[in-house]
Amino acid sequence: MYSGLSVLTKCAGLYAMIALSTATYASSPIPNEKIAVAKSSLQRAEQSGAPEFAPVEMAAARDKLSRAEKALADHNKQSATQLAEQADADAQLAEATAQWHKSHNAAMEFDASMRALRQESLRSTQTN
Repeated sequence: MYSGLSVLTKCAGLYAMIALSTATYASSPIPNEKIAVAKSSLQRAEQSGAPEFAPVEMAAARDKLSRAEKALADHNKQSATQLAEQADADAQLAEATAQWHKSHNAAMEFDASMRALRQESLRSTQTN
């Protein structure tokens, strides 16, 4: 009977450890999700040309994402969540800045093409 009691005690201890680790994991999804969202925003920003057009915003996003991951590893969930949210916002700003620059450059090229066409049109009208 003593060995049965020992097994029950060990099982109870095992169940307590599982419950504790489950509770710890259950409280981690929010910072993990926020970090995943920030990583996704950073990838979109990189693909949009942000490293070229918004290097400062990209550096801020990368730095905050790195700090969020470190905070999570240090079990500082509140700081990890806040830094991940800030990294996400910085990455979105970088992406928007890159898109604006691309649109602006395209508009400038279009305007230059239109000026060239007008000048060519005027030349051909004057020679006739």
